[in-house]
Amino acid sequence: QVQLVESGGGLVQAGGSLRLSCAASGRTDSKYGMGWFRQAPGKEREFVAAISGTGGSTDYADSMKGRFTNSRDNAKNTMNLQMNSLKPEDTAVYYCAANFGVRWSYATRRLIDYDYWGQGTQVTVSS
Repeated sequence: QVQLVESGGGLVQAGGSLRLSCAASGRTDSKYGMGWFRQAPGKEREFVAAISGTGGSTDYADSMKGRFTNSRDNAKNTMNLQMNSLKPEDTAVYYCAANFGVRWSYATRRLIDYDYWGQGTQVTVSS
């Protein structure tokens, strides 16, 4: 089992920044990829960013490129998402996820590749 705990969400004005963190515990001696997804009210969960097991590869949804930066510290079992130039449409619950399957070495954006999920942290961007 793996436990994922997100932190760092909150209320920010448009144009502002937030830094989300995800701490993993439990089965963290294995190799695993990690990702961020988000879900706004009435919408499906969507891909935000992903990072491979080694941290050598990253991927971002098109609307996040240039604004968001995802990183991980394998020694601390943490992942961080720096979000800049936030927009009201970025308002959502942000979820951290871990991928222990055959695609652990990829920065996969496929929701079905992820085995474990955090509880989510709310990000609200006011206009």
